[in-house]
Amino acid sequence: MEGTMKKPQKAKKGTFGRLVKILFKEFKWQLILVMICIVITSFGNLASSIFVKNITDALTDAIKAQTDPWEKLTPLLIMMAGIYVVGLLGSFTWNYVMAITTQKFLNFMRIKLFDHMETLPIKYFDTHAHGDIMSIYTNDIDTIRQLVSQCLPNIFQTSFTVIALLFVMLRYSVWLTLIVLFGSVFMFLNTKHIGGKSAKYFVKQQKALGQVEGYIEESIKGLKVIKVFCHEEKSAEAFDEINNHLCDVATVGNINGNILGPIMGNIGNFLYVLLAVFGSILLILQNKNPDTLYNLTLFGFEKVSYGVLVSFLMMCRMFTNNISNFSQQFTFVVMGLAGASRVFDLIDEPSETDEGYVTLVHIKYNEDGAFEETDERTRYYAWKHPHGDGTITYTELKGDILLTEVDFGYTPEKIVLHDVSIYAHPGQKIALVGATGAGKTTITNLINRFYDIADGKIRYDGININKIKKADLRKSLGIVLQDTNLFTGTVMENIRYGRLDATDEEVYEAARIANAYDFITRLPEGFNTMLNGDGSNLSQGQRQLLSIARAAVADAPVMILDEATSSIDTRTEKLVQKGTDQLMEGRTVFVIAHRLSTVRNSDAIMVLDHGYIIERGTHEELLKQKGTYYQLYTGAFELE
Repeated sequence: MEGTMKKPQKAKKGTFGRLVKILFKEFKWQLILVMICIVITSFGNLASSIFVKNITDALTDAIKAQTDPWEKLTPLLIMMAGIYVVGLLGSFTWNYVMAITTQKFLNFMRIKLFDHMETLPIKYFDTHAHGDIMSIYTNDIDTIRQLVSQCLPNIFQTSFTVIALLFVMLRYSVWLTLIVLFGSVFMFLNTKHIGGKSAKYFVKQQKALGQVEGYIEESIKGLKVIKVFCHEEKSAEAFDEINNHLCDVATVGNINGNILGPIMGNIGNFLYVLLAVFGSILLILQNKNPDTLYNLTLFGFEKVSYGVLVSFLMMCRMFTNNISNFSQQFTFVVMGLAGASRVFDLIDEPSETDEGYVTLVHIKYNEDGAFEETDERTRYYAWKHPHGDGTITYTELKGDILLTEVDFGYTPEKIVLHDVSIYAHPGQKIALVGATGAGKTTITNLINRFYDIADGKIRYDGININKIKKADLRKSLGIVLQDTNLFTGTVMENIRYGRLDATDEEVYEAARIANAYDFITRLPEGFNTMLNGDGSNLSQGQRQLLSIARAAVADAPVMILDEATSSIDTRTEKLVQKGTDQLMEGRTVFVIAHRLSTVRNSDAIMVLDHGYIIERGTHEELLKQKGTYYQLYTGAFELE
């Protein structure tokens, strides 16, 4: 398919160093222990080749002298067995420690990922597929597991073994070592060409895998919609397209990765035969001319023996196997680095900026009517405002909100709110009505600073909201969002999400206010009933009632109700309305509603159209104007 053969990007430069740096920072002593054990294991493996030489030479000498070979063989075999035991213990230790360290490291990375994700602005999640983000936590983290637990230790072991082998081989024969090095050049070029090609497509595979998972997640959530509109075939076709793309890039990567091993193995076999032939020639020449030295070593010319040749052949096999292993690890390293690069990309995403310095504090009133800051929880709040000269002023939170000539666009190129001015005096109920896309929810998202305005001012009790810390600003707002979200946990826990320190009695009261108490008590375990899958075991209306109860338990001075009763039947709505009226008493409230019956008692109604406020006034005033609101209310127009 088109796009499959585009040249994929590599993992970002510096990813490997950054990963290793984090590893050593968090698990320094564990990794030092692993490296020591790997060195011990490598020495044990290397010693076998040296002992083979000594054993072969001992047997050859005994045969020539017709003496008992066990006199020399016994101590060699005992020593060899001891070294093997030590090497085995070293191998067990580093694998055991590395397994524990890897899981702790992955746990650390997942926590780091999630903690940072929580700090990201809402805009990030608007522009990134949720399935792709999930893929980072699953597939990309898993590639890091392979990289850390297997690849890095094996690369260290391989590198150390190859260097040690090279030294020993040079000690035995420079000529034979040159043959091995000559073959190693071909192995390196092969790894660079084929391994590099596969690596590029493994990077692309990770991205394609994220797209597949994102589509599956989206389809599961929207399965009812797919079935209602008989969209199964089209949905399957769309999945086939992105799945085929994954198949294409994965196939190219795996083909190159799979052929790398056999090619490297055959090069190693060819070297083995070449060394056997050339070594035999040296041995024949040495036997024909015992007084002439043909074998150049690291320390000069020496005699070549059967033990040297046999040992060298073993070392050649070990050398090429390690090079081949390194080439195989190269593929997994690149996959791991591709995954790590995506993980670091998420971690490096800029956190939601907050330059606010005004905080929300509890206050209590003295007998003379003055208030002071307190650590006790009261129903009264004030804005604590530090100034540049070191002074601090307190402004009582009354709920006075003013939007002045506000412009906003989700992108700079497209402004969706134009010159919006709204004032809400303390205790007033402000209704926002208009068609879908008119900008109603956008206004409330600006008040809680999910997004920052492009132009204009928003003031809260006379304070520019940019000066207020976002967390404190949002604590002052009780919000029922348009999209109801429930979490895995009990009904009690979901309501208490509005205020984690709320008592059971406060939760019960919040449920009564939202008119949710009755249906909750009829659930199998009442308030202790477990909710799963975003409350899939509840009706949409019941989920909405829990969302209202959550806002009620927050007991915030200002309320925002975004289509709070949209999923509730008319009869229940009237009951809920009584509860929400109690909830809104004494609070500044912003109400977004399609049902105009719910906004009749509002102090002011704003009619929006394509980001403009086209009408404003009370219910009666707007009816007298006989404009858009009148037509909506009388049914001449319908909200869409």
